[in-house]
Amino acid sequence: MKPIFGLMCLMIGYLCSCTPNTSKENPERDNRNVYLMSYFKGNGDGLHLAYSRDGLQWEALCKDAVILEPQIGKDKLMRDPSIVQDDAGTFHMVWTTGWWDQGIGYASSKDLKNWSEQHNIPVMEKYEGARNAWAPELFYDGKDKTFYIFWASTIPGAFPELPTSESEKGLNHRQYYVTTKDFKTFSETKLFFEPGFSVIDGAILQKDNTYYLFVKNENSAPPEKNIRVTSHDKPFDFPTNVSAPITGDYWAEGPAPLIVDDYVYVYFDKYTDRKYGAVRSQDMKNWEDVSDAVSFPKGIRHGTTFAVSEAILEGLQ
Repeated sequence: MKPIFGLMCLMIGYLCSCTPNTSKENPERDNRNVYLMSYFKGNGDGLHLAYSRDGLQWEALCKDAVILEPQIGKDKLMRDPSIVQDDAGTFHMVWTTGWWDQGIGYASSKDLKNWSEQHNIPVMEKYEGARNAWAPELFYDGKDKTFYIFWASTIPGAFPELPTSESEKGLNHRQYYVTTKDFKTFSETKLFFEPGFSVIDGAILQKDNTYYLFVKNENSAPPEKNIRVTSHDKPFDFPTNVSAPITGDYWAEGPAPLIVDDYVYVYFDKYTDRKYGAVRSQDMKNWEDVSDAVSFPKGIRHGTTFAVSEAILEGLQ
């Protein structure tokens, strides 16, 4: 019986060695069970990161030190850092480089610690008189392997002027976008979202087969300063009939959506209160304010949230 048993073992070993490898291209990305938040502090000091395992308690990484300092732009700022990971595991980031720049910043990384050279993407340079390019946001559509970059800009006279407060400096924002597959060539800049009010701070969340766009109503006279949402079956051409505010009786900006178990959380900057808050929903219609249940690093400002593997977190720690 021993020779037969040995032959069986050899056959089993051969079959196992010949079994096709059905693992995904990047198994680490498919086992993302830790949540990260990118953010900046002050006027735009650089990239900071925090992590959470439950979506409620967020702890600063790297002793809350700046992980990447800004090197480009008129003001050399790094505000509103937006990060996504592609199918190959590379992280891509865009950010606001200055208050009155016509371009945005871009860099990439494999581990969120070591970053590529920083580049300027001149997204609004062809629009004469464009005053700014604020809060660029990245969304990666895995269906067609395309990155969407969208941001807020004011082009004087492009839209019916709205009454603005003195502090708004006459800004009347709409959102614009480009697409890319490699961050080397980009589509022509086009209008992304025009809801009939001044709009900034867009963020897209894909849930099942629906894309949700969260935006800030930036109207100032009378003031709105709240977060609203609309949805579509593709990540562009969103309907402009947005929801009622999903945030409360405070000024909010910088929505950062994240799926945590059965909930969709939307984190945001309560910038006049110098606090961070959150709402959550299970049906994308009814929103519960959980600001009192969340905690964040002190001084956190507008960023994004995304899931990573345990290996990425361990590298950062």
